[in-house]
Amino acid sequence: MPAKRTTAAPTAPPPSTKSLSSGPKTLTTNASVVDIANHVWQQYLATTPQRTLLLDAFMAFLVLVGGIQFVYCVVAGNYPFNAFLSGFCAAVGQFVLTASLRMQTSDVKEGGKASASGKGKDGKGVGKEGVSHERAFADYIFGSLILHFFCINFIN
Repeated sequence: MPAKRTTAAPTAPPPSTKSLSSGPKTLTTNASVVDIANHVWQQYLATTPQRTLLLDAFMAFLVLVGGIQFVYCVVAGNYPFNAFLSGFCAAVGQFVLTASLRMQTSDVKEGGKASASGKGKDGKGVGKEGVSHERAFADYIFGSLILHFFCINFIN
């Protein structure tokens, strides 16, 4: 005797799961500036690796320090001009070195997609220029030492 086939009518998902979205919120063509800024910020936080977030926070701190030094120079005067110039150049130079480190250790390829493994032949992390993350960090430390050596000597 053949088995009976029963076909159940497809049921719709419960109403509570219809309202949930599995993907990121999409913007409409007439979104406000606040919505666009909030969307960009949320995507940045969701897709950026922790190491890059830390470098970006340090770069924001360097911009703040350089801005405070410049405003202080304008408001209070620049009597020890060598000290101002040395401090400001240290902030700008460290920002440039950190931006270079961020570019070298980024796991994003030219097409804008993250690399599959981000590892080189020896299993170490490799950025998009083929420089290992350890080598890029060593270059960053070496450049920072040279920068600060010249800034301290320039204070006089």
